[in-house]
Amino acid sequence: MEDYVVEEQRYSFLDKLISFLVRPFESGQLIMLIIGGIYFELQQPGIGFPLVLALVAAALYFAPLYLEGLAAYWEIIIFVIGVVLIILELFVIPGFGVAGVSGIVCVVAGLVLSMIGNVGFDFSAVPMGLIAHRLMVVLVALAVSLPVSIVLGKKLFESRLFGGLALNAEEQTDEGYTVALEQMQRQVGAEGVAATILRPAGKVEIEGRRYDAVAQTGYVEEGAKVRVVDYVNGSLVVSAVEGSNG
Repeated sequence: MEDYVVEEQRYSFLDKLISFLVRPFESGQLIMLIIGGIYFELQQPGIGFPLVLALVAAALYFAPLYLEGLAAYWEIIIFVIGVVLIILELFVIPGFGVAGVSGIVCVVAGLVLSMIGNVGFDFSAVPMGLIAHRLMVVLVALAVSLPVSIVLGKKLFESRLFGGLALNAEEQTDEGYTVALEQMQRQVGAEGVAATILRPAGKVEIEGRRYDAVAQTGYVEEGAKVRVVDYVNGSLVVSAVEGSNG
């Protein structure tokens, strides 16, 4: 051929960035950031830096794979469902059972499937060695990120800089701290005076301290002597001492 034109393919910055992010090593690092961010966010609930970090890492993980035609939308949905199931297991459903195990399986499946070129549930064109390699990348990233997050989180919250974010102090009884329920229940049988009119709710004063109270029957005049007969729903139940209610 005498008449031909040679055109050199040039990759844009976006092409280079996508090629960089879809490499297994970089994908593993992004998985570690996703898991670490979610872990720290669960330790300190609320929309903060760990959650933002996890969302950015997830976007950098799934977006290039989606643009390359590897990740499908349903695989991303599986990952999101897995995270939701794990959160529900930790905060809503007592114990650790079906929801937690299903959540872990969905998270791993979503991450692995997003890195291989399957078409739906057809894996005939995907070498088994590639599937095993991608599964190993995900499992290693998870195995590293969780212990590192736990150890790092413990050190951060024990440090002077971040120690104020967590409440580590113990309330000792010899320092004046008491359990409110026990303290209120101990008042049963004690006598005091009505600090306000109880119609039927009001205030009573016992040994110089005021408490929320409700009259057992009728109403109690201010200044009348009362006796505590029960403790219900955060209030003392009192009755007027005979002859002291006006």
